[in-house]
Amino acid sequence: MTDNKIFLPRFGAACGVVLALSIGLPGAVEAFTGETAFTSAVIGLGTAFGAPAVLALHGHQAHASGRFGAFAFAANMLGLGLFTGVAFALNLVIFFLEPGQLAPLTQVVLKVCSLVFVAGTVLFGVSMVRAKVFPAVPAWGYGITFVLLAVFAALPDTPLTALVHVACAAVLVWLSWSVWSARSALA
Repeated sequence: MTDNKIFLPRFGAACGVVLALSIGLPGAVEAFTGETAFTSAVIGLGTAFGAPAVLALHGHQAHASGRFGAFAFAANMLGLGLFTGVAFALNLVIFFLEPGQLAPLTQVVLKVCSLVFVAGTVLFGVSMVRAKVFPAVPAWGYGITFVLLAVFAALPDTPLTALVHVACAAVLVWLSWSVWSARSALA
């Protein structure tokens, strides 16, 4: 039992760092090169690490976040699940299509999924700020940078988009380190 109390949060924290690297490093490269097939693939595949990371973040603060935190976590997980699909599609499918090849219904669904992600992200960010378990800067940063990430995902890439990717990565590493280091005391 104790092994799971240590392993699962650390697994989620490690997934958070991998997710951060898969967002931040390609974002930093794209600031100079623009989006490439390689950077797009890294971002698209890296999204697989989002769910374990968010689960670890919630587990770290669940004792202090109450019912609102549980609701915010559920909303965030649903939004993350949808946005993971959006990010995968944008980076590994749509990236390779010619402009205008996307069906109107698909465009609407991608936007709705992004809105659900934004709502869940805002709620979970608020729950982190309210619970006061994580440091204030990354708790606020989670709600702000990931909303910006969703907004910029629908726009053409710019250096500002790259900066948002790097900021998301920094926030995730900081939050993941908070989870990892808190569990070090249990080991």
